Amino acid sequence: MHRHHGPALRAHAAFTPFFLLVVAFGIFGIASLFPFSPAPVAPPSYIAAALAATFMRLMAAYIAAVICAVPLAILATRGALMEKIFLPVFDILQSVPTLAFFPLVIAIFLQYGFVNGAAVFILFLNMLWNIVFSLIAGIGAVPHEIFSAARVFNMRGAFFFKRVLLPAILPAFVTGSLFAWAEGWNVVIIAEVLHTYIPGGTSANDLFGIGSVLANAPASGSGATFIAAILGLVGLIAVLNFVVWQRLLHYAETYRFE
Repeated sequence: MHRHHGPALRAHAAFTPFFLLVVAFGIFGIASLFPFSPAPVAPPSYIAAALAATFMRLMAAYIAAVICAVPLAILATRGALMEKIFLPVFDILQSVPTLAFFPLVIAIFLQYGFVNGAAVFILFLNMLWNIVFSLIAGIGAVPHEIFSAARVFNMRGAFFFKRVLLPAILPAFVTGSLFAWAEGWNVVIIAEVLHTYIPGGTSANDLFGIGSVLANAPASGSGATFIAAILGLVGLIAVLNFVVWQRLLHYAETYRFE
């Protein structure tokens, strides 16, 4: 294993400035659709608090997804028989639209007074399979000689996972995590705007977060708040991309096999 900046990493780095440029033009286009109204723009502290609330839900969903994805991926790659059994099952589960049964999820969590759990659960389902299938691909790409050497040196259990398996699947894990977070951002508005799924619901039933702010600001006539929320969301995603994901991608490349 050694440092190797693969095509995917170079493409990702090259695509980032282009993506931010497209987003900037998109914001100006959206601004023309929502002219500023007498409603005042929300203060920066309000937007920051909404971003923090959404980020915490995404983080909780991501941690749960990782905890479930690692053993599922290891189980599905234990042998040819396990692959034949679990890979089709995982593929079917991944194909089921999670939002189709979102009203049922909300109804279940409402019974226990834990509506916030419904949003985290939907985010978790949308993140899970990106990590599972990335890990399965990563384990499959590990040379058989690595596992043979581990058996020769009697490396088992937690020691084997920490010293052999975890470094070997780190590139796939980082890539899957990146895609999982992207999937989470894509559904965060639906996960937080709950009143459309609750009979007789209103915006008061929505969870506080950047998703609900984006959904409800235009309806309340506050185009300025909508634009501020968009800018805050893009800014947070950009910061996470450059500060976290770019560094993790570069670090993970040091463990890539050729």
